[in-house]
Amino acid sequence: MNRKLLDLWVGVFVVIGIAALLFLALKVGNLSASNFLETYPLTAKFDNIGGLKVRGPVKSAGVVVGRVSDVRFDPQTYEAVVTFNIDARYKFPKDTFASILTAGLLGEQYIGLDAGGDEKMLKSGDVIAKTQSAVVLEKLISQFLFSKASEGPEKK
Repeated sequence: MNRKLLDLWVGVFVVIGIAALLFLALKVGNLSASNFLETYPLTAKFDNIGGLKVRGPVKSAGVVVGRVSDVRFDPQTYEAVVTFNIDARYKFPKDTFASILTAGLLGEQYIGLDAGGDEKMLKSGDVIAKTQSAVVLEKLISQFLFSKASEGPEKK
């Protein structure tokens, strides 16, 4: 193989490598072309959001229907207020239930929407009234250990 052809193939592989790294960076950062679709904001209040982060997915029936856009603390109610944008293609009833779930045992946390049966639909800026906070693994473990410690030693 001559030198110019070898340099050409090296250049092609370098460009493919850079494109692959760019693709992975966009995937890890939860950036995609769907960010440019029309959305509408909804808000929900939770006692505990666990490790939920901005740009986290909002799923319904396992399908990503939106992304978390803002997470803040309300000092009057001592709750976390989460604002998320839902793709305008998807409409949810007023009695939709929002839960903070975990993908897998130690995976990322996301908001799961369970549609209700109301005929009225949520509109832009509405607040979801029915919510369930995140299950915090550390709390479960400490409750289990505390209950075992309070039982006392086993008698034989």
